[in-house]
Amino acid sequence: MNKNFITSLFSDENGVISMKRLCGLLCTIALCITMYQNSFTAENIAPSTPLVQAVALLAFGCLGLSTADKIFGKKKEDEKKDETAE
Repeated sequence: MNKNFITSLFSDENGVISMKRLCGLLCTIALCITMYQNSFTAENIAPSTPLVQAVALLAFGCLGLSTADKIFGKKKEDEKKDETAE
């Protein structure tokens, strides 16, 4: 794959690597691997439900917050540009 494309997936609007996106991706990968392995193991060695829910919420929160920043951050930037133009 193209290195620039992968870097752009994790970068914010300023081109800086976003730790929220990186953390969200790592949590999602860890959760998927855990769920996949758990489907082949006995129930008594499964990870605890609160732990799985915590990782899922962390992944959702990280990815959701970076999306919210992107959406609402642009609106704030547009408002600032309008104010300075006047």
